[in-house]
Amino acid sequence: MRKGVNSECEELERQLKEKHGQEIAALNGDIVPDIDDVPELEESTLGTPEENSVNDVTETLGKTTISESVPAEDGQPKKRNRQKDRLARRAAEQEAAIEAAEIEAANQPDPKAIEHAKLQQEFKTHSLVEKLIRPDGHCLFSAVADQLQQAGIPLGADSDTELKEGERYKVVRKAAARYIEGHPDDFAAFLDEPLTAYVEKIRDTAEWGGHLELLALAKTYNVEIHVLQNGGAQTIEPGEGEGNRTEKIWLAFYRHGFGLGEHYNSLRKAP
Repeated sequence: MRKGVNSECEELERQLKEKHGQEIAALNGDIVPDIDDVPELEESTLGTPEENSVNDVTETLGKTTISESVPAEDGQPKKRNRQKDRLARRAAEQEAAIEAAEIEAANQPDPKAIEHAKLQQEFKTHSLVEKLIRPDGHCLFSAVADQLQQAGIPLGADSDTELKEGERYKVVRKAAARYIEGHPDDFAAFLDEPLTAYVEKIRDTAEWGGHLELLALAKTYNVEIHVLQNGGAQTIEPGEGEGNRTEKIWLAFYRHGFGLGEHYNSLRKAP
């Protein structure tokens, strides 16, 4: 009986070696014919504890797989590329994270679409149409210049009758800077830098304008500036003592609608 079991073990070991050889050849790119799976021992050949022990060893050998190091053509162990595995795993994790972020973003409200819908509703309520202004850092001053032109209000002593539409913002910039410079007590407390430096930026660069510049322009041109935006309209009044006639001008303010960030457009009366 022992001899028969030993013969079975030898046959299984031989087939296992052939199987390992086939797997190694496959890893090296060689094409080899398939071999049959290792057969199980018949129950008639097993019986005693000693024989069962031999069978257990045989089953363990049959379940054994090739280790991480296998012989290569030069006889040296061929190791798995752990760095390549890590990079592949990291790429898979990043792809999964991107997919999850895209799903989450798709389920979030679109602030650009919400803002656009709200402003369109406001335009319709006030019978206004939008005049697009180039988003170049001068948009507030260009929009105010367009509104002043529509209202028939001269831009100022610096204006030129031949001044091109795309250059009118320069006159409005200078007017805002001049007013801020001439009324330091009204503006200095709101600045994070010396007033002189701030005035130079507003006058000579593409520094974005905001509420301070709208206030200066409202007082300079004696106009009531209405700014339509998502979240409620804003009105900047010129104050008392600026003259008898107060013209209204209209601007649209965007926080999300333009790639560069905050933006102003001019609003004209609907035909």
